Amino acid sequence: MKKSSRFILVILSSILLTLPWYQQFSGLIILVALVPLLFVEDYIYKTGENNKSIILIGYSALTFAIWNILTTYWVHNAAFIGVVAAVIVNTILMTTIFWMFHFTKRKLGPKIGQFALLVYWIGFEHFYLNAEISWPWLNLGNALAKDIQLIQWYEFTGTLGGTFWIVVLNIMCFNLLKSYINSKDFKPLIPRIALFISIILIPIFISLMIYKNYEEKGKDYNIAVLQPNIDPYNDKFSSLSHFQQLNIIMDLADSITDESIDYVVAPETALDNSIWINNLKNNYSIQVIKNFVNNRPRVNFVTGIDCYKRFMPEEELTSTARYWERENFYYDAYNSAIQIDTNNHIPIYHKSKLVVGVEKMPYPKLFKLLGNVILDLGGTTGSRGTQNYRGTFKHSVDDISIAPVICYESIYGEFVTDYIKNGADFIFVITNDGWWGNTAGYKQHLNYSQLRAIETRRSIARSANTGISAFINQKGEILSRTQWWVRDAIKDTIKANTELTFYVKYGDYIGRLADFLAIFIFLYAIVQNILNKSVLKKKK
Repeated sequence: MKKSSRFILVILSSILLTLPWYQQFSGLIILVALVPLLFVEDYIYKTGENNKSIILIGYSALTFAIWNILTTYWVHNAAFIGVVAAVIVNTILMTTIFWMFHFTKRKLGPKIGQFALLVYWIGFEHFYLNAEISWPWLNLGNALAKDIQLIQWYEFTGTLGGTFWIVVLNIMCFNLLKSYINSKDFKPLIPRIALFISIILIPIFISLMIYKNYEEKGKDYNIAVLQPNIDPYNDKFSSLSHFQQLNIIMDLADSITDESIDYVVAPETALDNSIWINNLKNNYSIQVIKNFVNNRPRVNFVTGIDCYKRFMPEEELTSTARYWERENFYYDAYNSAIQIDTNNHIPIYHKSKLVVGVEKMPYPKLFKLLGNVILDLGGTTGSRGTQNYRGTFKHSVDDISIAPVICYESIYGEFVTDYIKNGADFIFVITNDGWWGNTAGYKQHLNYSQLRAIETRRSIARSANTGISAFINQKGEILSRTQWWVRDAIKDTIKANTELTFYVKYGDYIGRLADFLAIFIFLYAIVQNILNKSVLKKKK
């Protein structure tokens, strides 16, 4: 294979990996996207005496770097260093996984090697979903987020089930093409082709049947979502005062709220006028909303807030605590959600999956001194505080609860299931996708909410400051939505489901199994490598 052919295959894999993340293309392209790169790997494997493994590292790194750049380039609108870091980290991790597959294949043979690729990749994605440094936006199972009719079975497997399906089919397609190229004979391959087609079609058929026959569960509730469309760069933290922003939000709420509305949902950090949770009820913005709901007793108002907590002298400080020298006290900063209703108590939930380098410094105890160099898009500096418990908000009148999922948290499947286990009958996603501009980013983020609806069979109300606000039903269908960069308020009726899906009950069990198998196989490959070297030394 000529060097130019290898580069063509690398570019082809990069493009095929990229296309599923754009609205114009089906995610099914991902089912063959790794095949060109697998041919490059196989060539290096067969010519191992002349081509060392480090050559594969170069080709795979180029593939994954191009894929990451073309798919998530829009992060640079928020922070150029963010997209650079994301591309570098993702490329290194994905390349490492592909090299581990190649290493295992060399030591244990093609069959075990290909099985290793499957468990290594799933194990990597599972690790990445739970790691301190985490950017799992491009986990393979996410590629099918637009094809909701074809992935209804995610309620049993989550997105890692999609990754399993994708990697298996890529390996099978590669083996079929390789066999045909070697033999030039189509007939012996017919049974294998039939199996390949069956593994594509059977999950799709099952999904279509589930989609056709699924009946939404639960009682109807009327929800209003607000999209204030306040420019996060030019208005949110500078030209528009807190009072002007509050007036925009309340005007939208007043324009759409009637006696039938059960919830009003405002976006991430909708309120940010020096809100201290030690004295929450006395904040002016909170009082305005409190008056609003007092005049509408059935309405529960869920909104995002930018807030702070002052530590009393006797309190133990968290690893994210900051010192305010002028006032001589420590405090934590949070990106949070609250619910305001006719009750005196105001429940609060603190965003806990934070964007690395934007909202937090990883390993804060180790890197606390570096916390102040973080670009914080909430208008402050340093790492934000979090909480361990996935809190839910109970309706003031009815026996239902909602999951207040804040922005980035909505891309983590198993993380979201914890809200459901804690009693959430709806998912409210509050976000601000305007940081990324009019790019593919906010569209991809909306699609990931559709995945969460399927996995949990929970209807979703999504309020975006800028981006797309929408209602999504339990099948992942978008019922209604706003347009990009338009100030708007919409309402719809969605159902409150109380049943737990298989995935909600058991989470990323596929990932946990893959972790175990990946560690076992890789350690076995290392031992085999050491034994082989020992035998060679004795022969010499």
